[in-house]
Amino acid sequence: GDARVRGQTGVVSERRGSYPFIDFRLLNNTTLSGEIGTKKKVKRLLSFQRYFHASRLLRGIVPQASLYLLDEDYLGQARHMLSKVGMWDFDIFLFDRLTNGNSLVTLLCHLFNVHGLIHHFQLDMVTLHRFLVMVQEDYHSQNPYHNAVHAADVTQAMHCYLKEPKLANFLTPSDIMLGLLAAAAHDVDHPGVNQPFLIKTKHHLASLYQNVSVLENHHWRSTVGMLRESRLLAHLPKEVTEDIEQQLGSLILATDINRQNEFLIRLKSHLDNQDLRLEDAQDRHFMLQIALKCADICNPCRLWDLSKQWSERVCEEFYRQGDLEQKFELEISPLCNQQKDTIPSIQIGFMTYIVEPLFERWAQFTGDTPLSENMLNHLRRNKTKWRSLLHKQHSSSSRSSDHSGQVTGSQEQTLNEEETP
Repeated sequence: GDARVRGQTGVVSERRGSYPFIDFRLLNNTTLSGEIGTKKKVKRLLSFQRYFHASRLLRGIVPQASLYLLDEDYLGQARHMLSKVGMWDFDIFLFDRLTNGNSLVTLLCHLFNVHGLIHHFQLDMVTLHRFLVMVQEDYHSQNPYHNAVHAADVTQAMHCYLKEPKLANFLTPSDIMLGLLAAAAHDVDHPGVNQPFLIKTKHHLASLYQNVSVLENHHWRSTVGMLRESRLLAHLPKEVTEDIEQQLGSLILATDINRQNEFLIRLKSHLDNQDLRLEDAQDRHFMLQIALKCADICNPCRLWDLSKQWSERVCEEFYRQGDLEQKFELEISPLCNQQKDTIPSIQIGFMTYIVEPLFERWAQFTGDTPLSENMLNHLRRNKTKWRSLLHKQHSSSSRSSDHSGQVTGSQEQTLNEEETP
């Protein structure tokens, strides 16, 4: 069996800082099965949270994924879905149900096969599966949004982007593997709260990464730790694995939303100057960063039924953080106040200021392909739907205020401001 440490971050219970009493168990407390392992070196290299917990936690045998215990009919439906994995209307929620919660493992095994990566890199299927199970299990299923289903969704989107002719014609097997691995692991061990929350509660990860790209650094280091522990790439030359680890970091760190303008300005410059040379590894890597950023925030570009589910999930996660902040008398973060920040207003702002600028540039890069046009059409339709829902909320709020006769000038001004994000 494969013994592992099951440490989780997201637990702000260290006896340090201003909030030693807070124990944010937003995570999965899965009990390990099997016997206690031997005292061999067990910590995952570079993964701080595993290093931190290694001396306290018992070792155990990792249970194998239950994918192959499913009803044959479900497996048949899952296989049928995989035959259409490159379609933009792929329903990751349905696929996750059909695979009994193993969407990320199943999807990645399939995509590694489809892209010929197993043969090219001489990967061992059992080792690959074990590594992917480690990644999937290190996502926290209690998170409404930042969980393994989100990772699978981003990975499926990344697969679609890697097939865009403008990019696909230049990609090497190494580029493809990096893109898929970064997509799958880009949010691994996410605690369900954002960076400002970790900083103001003096979380050990904020101290470790000096308040800079705290979560993204942790996702990267955890991924490197799992790669090394699984020995998935141990048969490759050391310089190759070191390069893969560094490039994975560069890709995952690009998903930090605080760096959005940095990447947009650079992309705009390349497109305006028409100086992207995808024969150049550096330019290909930059476009892989852009592709991952697109995949990470592509929810508003999906079909309405899928997009709406993601919107509700991410806002639920925001609201949970706001509830925690309120409980511990911290200032409630932007977008996290359920009483003030409605789902429609959050989504309209997100689409207007973050999603649209990026996807319009992506469409410019790809050359207005069917996929890019499809995504922009969904984005515009979804924004119209959220505007309609926001208007209904305001109309309902106005009627109830009229009944009570208590609508104030400041409330009216707030409503008008929300109408114009």
